[in-house]
Amino acid sequence: MKINISSDHAGYKLKKSIINFLTKSHEVNDLGPNSEDSVDYPDFAHKLVTNLLDNDVSMGILICGSANGISMAANKHSNIRAAVCWNKEIAVLAKQHNDANVVSLPARFISENEAFEIIEAFIGTDFEGGRHLRRVNKINCV
Repeated sequence: MKINISSDHAGYKLKKSIINFLTKSHEVNDLGPNSEDSVDYPDFAHKLVTNLLDNDVSMGILICGSANGISMAANKHSNIRAAVCWNKEIAVLAKQHNDANVVSLPARFISENEAFEIIEAFIGTDFEGGRHLRRVNKINCV
């Protein structure tokens, strides 16, 4: 599976750990940043989403301190459904019910192992469709 990953400075360390965790079984595209120097999270959210949509990448992982700002930026794009996930149960529901294609992690509030569990749950869950598809189809604004 192709996975894009990006963060801001607050998520940089967790991003590096996740890359090491995922590269054993997935193709991971690190879209920055390349250090813990202060950056603006919207720049990296937009870069990840644009790359995901333009290059037919399966999913994205975004990381910032709370996961809120980076998700808000990503969700400005049509056909992106970035979900803030702080445990594996939320990740499963984000995929099953909302067909999320980006998982956003709050680096300041979860451990490395929790991040791995969330990502595994997100990757291993499929969208249920059915009644949820009608709702997902109403998300994009025109």
